[in-house]
Amino acid sequence: MDLLLSDHRDQVGESPVWSVAEQALYWVDIEGRALRRWSFPDRRLCSWEAGERLACLGLHADGGLVAGMETGVFQLQPGADGSLGAQRLARIGHPRPAMRFNDGRCDRQGRFWAGTMLRDTALAQPAGSLYRMDPHGLSAPLVSGLVTPNGLAFSPDGATMYLSDSHPGVQRIWSMPLHDDGTPGPRTVFADMRALPGRPDGAAIDAEGCYWICGNDAAVLHRFTPQGRLDRSLAVPTSKPSMCSFGGPGLDLLFITSIRPDRPQGDDVALGGAVFVARPGVSGLPETPYRCA
Repeated sequence: MDLLLSDHRDQVGESPVWSVAEQALYWVDIEGRALRRWSFPDRRLCSWEAGERLACLGLHADGGLVAGMETGVFQLQPGADGSLGAQRLARIGHPRPAMRFNDGRCDRQGRFWAGTMLRDTALAQPAGSLYRMDPHGLSAPLVSGLVTPNGLAFSPDGATMYLSDSHPGVQRIWSMPLHDDGTPGPRTVFADMRALPGRPDGAAIDAEGCYWICGNDAAVLHRFTPQGRLDRSLAVPTSKPSMCSFGGPGLDLLFITSIRPDRPQGDDVALGGAVFVARPGVSGLPETPYRCA
């Protein structure tokens, strides 16, 4: 595994998304309130400042990105002059103060899904919910009772949705059928991460339908088969990998964002908050852009 990019480090790196059209990787620094873009052809890193915490991204079919932020879902247009255009598509009414979006991504049908959480995870309150953004607007909560929603991913055929809760008191990954109208079916436990190293964080699906998830706090990624069997684990050179995404010209690179701990020790002093790249021997799938019509 190689260190990607430069000497730059994020506070809370999250939500890597590969643009096939641009041959570029986008991701966010949540607490840094920043959008990042790394161009594969020229290895150039660009950054844009956001007006509020920017948590999760998807590509937008009409250009730019769709993003879950503190106050709602936005369409973002990063400018060549360093400006970041932000048009709110839907406002979120959080049930409690000091909440924000967390993990999110587009499904195979072009709908944007994102979960919410209390910013203070030490409270361990299940105040978070999962929402769907589609041409009809932002849905009512579709899954509730989440502490730290994470692990969103969708099977290659779009018929199964995966979701995790990474809080230390939960640490489970669920699968659920996803109906044609975007309604999720009942949750079933796909994997119980309490018996494995790391808390379940962000995830991705490969072309074989296997589910890759970051083991936060354990410097590892786990790959599960569609049946929920642990297939293998991949070591990461920092303790807090946060989310992964397939990209590169052949979609055979696995990009991994990470979090810089509040009190870094060991390898985290130099590498916490970096973005890494691995060649796992399998390819991913192109990201489906959000379709607003």
